Amino acid sequence: MSDIFPKWTNRLPLMMITGALLGGTGVTAGVWYYCTNKYANVGYMPVQPVAFSHAIHADQLGMDCRYCHNAVEKSWYSNIPTSTLCMNCHNQVLKDDPKLALVRESAQSGEPIHWVQIHKVPDYVFFNHSVHVNRGLSCVECHGQVNKMDEVHQAKSLNMTFCLDCHRDPAAHLRPLDKITDLDWQPKSEESQRADGAKFMHDWKVESLQNCSTCHR
Repeated sequence: MSDIFPKWTNRLPLMMITGALLGGTGVTAGVWYYCTNKYANVGYMPVQPVAFSHAIHADQLGMDCRYCHNAVEKSWYSNIPTSTLCMNCHNQVLKDDPKLALVRESAQSGEPIHWVQIHKVPDYVFFNHSVHVNRGLSCVECHGQVNKMDEVHQAKSLNMTFCLDCHRDPAAHLRPLDKITDLDWQPKSEESQRADGAKFMHDWKVESLQNCSTCHR
């Protein structure tokens, strides 16, 4: 009388255990990599077509972020300044510097400089700069101390965990509106930050939004 089941089924338990181990290892490795700074591009610092030092402009010269990124308070995006705006200063300052040749050519021709984007979120993520900036969230919270960078790099992960940490506890991240672009500003103490943050949340109607549709639309 022949066997009811083929002989290869004797190996089925071993095959299932091996498959589970391999699958579990793959999932663990994938999640582990997803949570690392490498995946999130922390430290990403591409070579730009023109060397621009935020440390000189924003820190040494004390230029306000909004002089160059002048749409950040009224738009979903933080705009890159045009070459003509750069020439407001550089038609007098370092006006013949060869390092600024591309800026001068761009201002004359109208052809924009092709800067390399550094800070990115996936296409399925909705982020509005003006909503955050006008409710007490400083540039430094997402971009780090750009005013200390000779070359801008990505300082924060910008992943979902990073965003949710702030959305769960907005009070810990809010500051006076006149300190939004003061990237060196620090609260007097953790207690004062909590008290002021709670007041800002009340006055500016800041909500702790954590549902999916807040960012995924």
